[in-house]
Amino acid sequence: MAYEIPVTQARAELAELINRVVYGGERVVVTRHGKPLVALVSAADLERLEGLAEEAEEHTISSVTSIGTTPSAPGEARRFGIAAEHRGPSAT
Repeated sequence: MAYEIPVTQARAELAELINRVVYGGERVVVTRHGKPLVALVSAADLERLEGLAEEAEEHTISSVTSIGTTPSAPGEARRFGIAAEHRGPSAT
C-alpha cells in the first residue's frame, strides 16, 4: 500500500519523502484534491515496472504475429467493393 500525501504537504516534505522511498522502500502517491497526481517510487521499482511493460508488449507482438493472415475467400474482395489487395513484401 502506498503512502498518500497532498501536493502542498509534499512540497514542504520532499527531502523526507525521497528518503522514505529510497531507504524505507515505500511508495508515495502525491494527490491533488484527493485524486492521485504522481507517484514517487525507487529507481529499482521503476526498472521493474518498465521491464514488465516491455514483457507485456513483446508478448502482445508475438501473439499477434502468431495469428498470421488468412486468405480471403474467392470473390470476396469484389463482393465488398475492395479495389486493391495487400499481397505482402514477396509480391511483385
